[in-house]
This record gives sequence, C-alpha cells and structure tokens, in this order.
Amino acid sequence: MGNIHLVQQGISEGMLENHRTEEKSGTVQEMDSDRDCLLSSHKDMEKRGTSSISSASFNFINSIIGSGIIGLPYALSQAGLPMGLLLLVLVAFITDYSIILLVRGGNLSGTHSYQSLVQSTFGQIGYLVVSALQFLYPFIAMISYNIITGDTLTKVFMRIQGVGPGNILTERHFVIMMSTLLFTLPLSLYKDIAKLGKVSLLSMLLTLAILITVVVRAATLGPQIPASDDAWVFARWNAIQAVAVMSFAFICHHNSFMIYGSLREPTLSGWSLVTHVSVGSAVLVSAVFAAAGYMTFTGYTQGDIFENYCRNDNLATFGRFCYGISIITTFPLECFVTREVISNVFFKGELSNTTHVIITLVIVSAATVLSLSYDCLGIVLELNGVLSAIPLMFIFPAACFLKLSDGRWFRGENLIPSIILAAGVCVMIIGLIMMVLFPQDCSHGAELFYCSVSNTSVPSTTSPNSGLQFINATQNISIF
Repeated sequence: MGNIHLVQQGISEGMLENHRTEEKSGTVQEMDSDRDCLLSSHKDMEKRGTSSISSASFNFINSIIGSGIIGLPYALSQAGLPMGLLLLVLVAFITDYSIILLVRGGNLSGTHSYQSLVQSTFGQIGYLVVSALQFLYPFIAMISYNIITGDTLTKVFMRIQGVGPGNILTERHFVIMMSTLLFTLPLSLYKDIAKLGKVSLLSMLLTLAILITVVVRAATLGPQIPASDDAWVFARWNAIQAVAVMSFAFICHHNSFMIYGSLREPTLSGWSLVTHVSVGSAVLVSAVFAAAGYMTFTGYTQGDIFENYCRNDNLATFGRFCYGISIITTFPLECFVTREVISNVFFKGELSNTTHVIITLVIVSAATVLSLSYDCLGIVLELNGVLSAIPLMFIFPAACFLKLSDGRWFRGENLIPSIILAAGVCVMIIGLIMMVLFPQDCSHGAELFYCSVSNTSVPSTTSPNSGLQFINATQNISIF
C-alpha cells in the first residue's frame, strides 16, 4: 500500500513540475478509504477530468431532461394521471438506484466503464450486446432531437412577420439541416465533455422557461378545452407503454461513467451527490411538466406536447423556441456517447484527431438523414424506451451486480436488484407486444380541432360567453 502511494505521489509531482508523465503498463487499482475514490490506472489518473460537482450535475441533468420529457404528458394519458405520477416516481427511484449499482459494480469488478463492467461479468457476448445498446439509445435520441428541432423551430419561424407557409424557414428539412451544420455538429466535435458544462447550464435555464410556459398554459388554456372521456381515471391498461416512455426520459446510464470520469475529484461520495441531485431535480421538473401538460389537453395529448398548442399562441411559440435551443445544446452529449462506444469497440479507446472528426461526421449525418425521413416523435420515444432504455436501466445494472455480489437472489442487499431485474424483463417483453398491437399515431404537424374553433392566441383573455361557446362547439368533437 505504501509503495502504491509513493508511485502516485511521484506521478503527481511530475505532472506539476514537468507537465509530463510516463506511460505505465498494467493497471493499479484500489479503494482509498479516506477519499472513497474508485481508481483505475496510472493512465486514467493522467486523464482525470476537470468538472466540478456542479458542472457534472448540470451535464447529468441535461442528459436526463432531453427529448424524453416532452413525451411525459402523453405517458400520463396512457397510464392515467394518478398511476402515471406514481410510475414516474418509481422510474426515477430505479434510475437513481441502478446508477449507484453501476458504480458499485465497477468497484467490485475493477472496471471504469459500463461496457467493461458488463464484459468482466458476462464476457465478450455481453460486452457486444451492451455496446450495441449504448450506441443505439443515444443515436435514436439524436434522431428524436432533430425531429423536435424540425417540429418546434418551424412553428417559431412562422410567427416572424413576412414568413408564410411556403417560406423555406417553415420547411422542417431545411431547419434540421441548418441547425445541424451551424450548431449541433460544431458542438459535437468537442473532445472534452467538461467543456459543455456552461452549455448544459444554458439548457437547464431554457428548460425552466419551458416548464413555466406549460404551467401557465395549463391555467389559461386548460379550462377552455373540454376534457376527454375518462380523463381522470386512476389507471389505464397502457401503463406498460407509459413506463417505456418514462424510461426513455430518465435513462442516463450510458453517460454515467463518462460524467463520473469527468469529475475533478472522482469520489464515490461525490458521485452519489451528483446522482441524487441530478435525478431528484429531473423528477421534480418532469412531474410538474407531465401533470401540467396532461391536465391541459387530457386525452388529446400528443407524443410531442408542443404539437398540441395552436400556431398563433405566442407564449407557446416562446416555449417552442426555448425547447428547440435546449435540444440543440443536448444533442452533443449523446454524440459523445455514440463516439465513445465506437472508440472502445473498434479503436481500443484511442482516436486520432482525423478519426475523431470522421466518426463524428458519420454519426451526425446518419442521425440527420433518418430524422429527415420520419416525423412522429412519440413512437420513436416508445421504441427507444423498450429496446434500449429498459435494458440499460433495469436489466444490465441489476444483473451485473447480482452476479458479482455474494449471497442469494431475493435476499438481503440482493432483493431490490432482483426485483428490478425481473420487472425490467417483464416490461420489455410486454412493452414490445403492446407497441405492436397498439401503435401510436401522431398529428404530422396538423393543428388540432380546438385551434380551428378558437381564433385567439391568448385563451385566458376570452370573455365568459366566448369561452362557453368554445366549449359547446367542441364538446362532441373527437380526434380519434
């Protein structure tokens, strides 16, 4: 133990005095009882991150509150409002718990990435499966981000004077291409994830503005729209599909080890603080957003909640603008993960500058092409939740910990991981079946019935008589 500390001290002094270190073969790993730190190797120490606790938390929250949050009101319409909120809290708890399981599993196996943890536990087959899932989830998320950008910013541009329906700024293909070339691609070319900390803070502030927009419209627009049949039932049979959408909204495990490694002081206690703060903040924002969105539109809620608002609603236009910018700043985080997976699987974790640029261009281009050809966000969220998010959140963290830990399943500290594993398998199977039997539809950008009836952009200013006429006119209309 003393020799190891002498080696570590020598490396630190060399970095401070000479700004250089020597490569060491092999891996030196231990648990420092004073700092509770998970160390991996001399090479990892050389690459220690520069993120503070707050910066890492911003990145983590930004990773959680991505495109998935916009589908949470629809998840409540699938599950029922009370049951949906209970499931949302449950999914958040599982997210927090399974992230801690990942770090503990890394401690038990002596690994420092999700992929290497699964490889040490389930061999090469497990490594390839989890690598595919870790690539698939953020890649589909990138597609969904582009879809949101095309849906939201085109309606924002429509509110600009002189921009009519035939203007190029109202074409989603043009908007997606321009946002990619001007914003998401340049940000995705960064090598250091810590450099996105300030961008993540901006994204969080924009998300707060979006939350305020949805809450205000719940109070002003909600009373003007008649509730759908059985809008306030406790639970519905589509709750499993709702769990898939919620899992997509909360999955952040693919970023966990990367953000953990970006910490300036990567201690387990510090990481637990980052996790609790990030997940706790995310579930609070998500619950308020989901409830306000659903209570406004009830059974008419779309997979993209901003598709429910009328085009001439100025406050909703502001919300669309904020969310579009927020999504653009979140896109690079997911690109980081997809590139990291390719780097680990095919290049042993080392990318030259040229290879880094080429891989980034290929990933971003592929996501852009797919998003140009498909515009239904809801089914993308649900598919990604069932195929990628649930295995990464429920199944693999619990399975790895159970295999590495002592004791029998469903006993002692293995009880909760065993329950999470069983629940994950059931939700994944049932979710796939229900997704095939009950596919989701979308409005494809068309305005809903209440927009053609009401001509005002500020529903709260309508007179009582006009509000009554609006309700009477729409009481017997259904979009289903």
